[in-house]
Amino acid sequence: MLGSMQSKQLLISSIIEFAEKNHPKTEVVSNTTEGGIHRYTYADAAKRSRQMANALTNLGVKLGDRIATLAWNGYRHFELYYGISGLGAVMHTINPRLFPEQVDYIVNHAEDSYIFVDLTFVPLVEALADKIPTVKGVIILTDEEHMPETSLSGKVKVMCYETLIAGESTEFDWPEFDENTAACLCYTSGTTGNPKGVLYSHRSTIIHAYAANQPDVLGLSALDVVLPVVPMFHVNAWGNAYICPMAGAKLVFPGAHLDGESIQKLMESEKVTFSAGVPTIWLGLLQYLRSSGKRIDTVKRLVIGGSACPRAIIEGFRMEYGAVVDHAWGMTELSPLGTFNRPKAGMENLTDEEYIDLSMKQGRGMFGIDMRIIDDEGNELPWDGVAFGTLQVRGPWVCESYFKGEGGQVIDENNWFSTGDVSKIDPDGYMIITDRTKDVIKSGGEWISSIDLENVAVGHDAIQEAAVIGITHKKWDERPLLVCVKNEGAEVSKEDMLAYMDGKIAKWWMPDDVVFVNELPHTATGKLSKLHLREKFEDYTLPTDK
Repeated sequence: MLGSMQSKQLLISSIIEFAEKNHPKTEVVSNTTEGGIHRYTYADAAKRSRQMANALTNLGVKLGDRIATLAWNGYRHFELYYGISGLGAVMHTINPRLFPEQVDYIVNHAEDSYIFVDLTFVPLVEALADKIPTVKGVIILTDEEHMPETSLSGKVKVMCYETLIAGESTEFDWPEFDENTAACLCYTSGTTGNPKGVLYSHRSTIIHAYAANQPDVLGLSALDVVLPVVPMFHVNAWGNAYICPMAGAKLVFPGAHLDGESIQKLMESEKVTFSAGVPTIWLGLLQYLRSSGKRIDTVKRLVIGGSACPRAIIEGFRMEYGAVVDHAWGMTELSPLGTFNRPKAGMENLTDEEYIDLSMKQGRGMFGIDMRIIDDEGNELPWDGVAFGTLQVRGPWVCESYFKGEGGQVIDENNWFSTGDVSKIDPDGYMIITDRTKDVIKSGGEWISSIDLENVAVGHDAIQEAAVIGITHKKWDERPLLVCVKNEGAEVSKEDMLAYMDGKIAKWWMPDDVVFVNELPHTATGKLSKLHLREKFEDYTLPTDK
């Protein structure tokens, strides 16, 4: 027997329609690429999204066509989120921090027909113009006054965003189609070989937004002012571009201005209550606050994801600025959120130290995400906070295959997707990532967590950033090498670091050597690039192995 309820399709266009009707005066604020602050409302955004849908229709864009964006977080990019997907086309966000060869590859692999590009990234597209034959036109996200001179003009049709939509009607009947229709395409560089595309559906996107805004996850309301520092080209800004209009929260877009001073200024001027980003962003903000004496008094919560958050960042914001740091974990293949760290009943009286201990964990699984850890033989391991193994997940916003079948079969017969993380789960359901499977260090047959060592190292006042990799060792197979970046003007030696870490880790985990560098390599999404670090130290000999 079936239920007798209506079966309205879950479509992304319904979000902007909802915001227009229920929160028409709520602001969307952008720090623009051209310079200055732009303000308008959800009602304005909805109208311009419909104009964009009309413009795309007139360009011949059809259901399923891939339309690329190379853009910062801003109001025009926000309009494309709805104008493209609402039409039934697929919005393909491209990470401009990828190597040009990777951008070239994914544009061709996706077979993008048009590219919308911010002024900053016009040179990137110019360099690729002869290598992307499927692209019919490039639309620059600006007005006529700021249109640049570009070599693209002789190779592909170049259009101005504002001119393109200027003559279009603000009326458009969003089409109805199957909610399983593809809506967004995002490529992950976290896999081996070429980047692989994850193709989100309207259904998966809406369900993810619902789940991500539960009280024990983002928990946003119409009273919040949200600054998504996480880029809209990085897994749809962790869903914030959908969650905020769904909740009616005010949106503040930082554009290309991601330094500590610019972020603090926006937080103060717009009275931001909530923000989300990767650890490197929050480290920069924390350093600016301390050096300038500025405050972020309206900010209640900061969400940190993308990589493990150093304890020093959580302590700094909580103890010095009264902002709670919520640890989150996810990946492109999960749309991206999988776990979120919020306290449970019975934890109300935790001391600050105990609360920060809890905050270091990656969090509890969200409703909709099944989670387990398995050993090398595929046996499920207990949630005892001790056993660790490969983390697997499944759920309605977890990918079942990569775009065009790249990478082959990625889920098992029971739909479990292996994340590549080595984790443990405690009896309260809090998941703790101990390492990536490719980064864990095996020394004398025992595992050492590089993440745990890094978190201890960055607790030193003189250290800005740290990474730990395994170096080949004749006796022990691998031993840890600690690579550090010092804070500006700081003086610290190898002996100082080892003395600081003594007593904070198991003795046999102690790094065999410490090296100081000017900077560490990062991936296009801001994570430490252990791959490039291992390449750099490929021939390094530890002092204990001579």
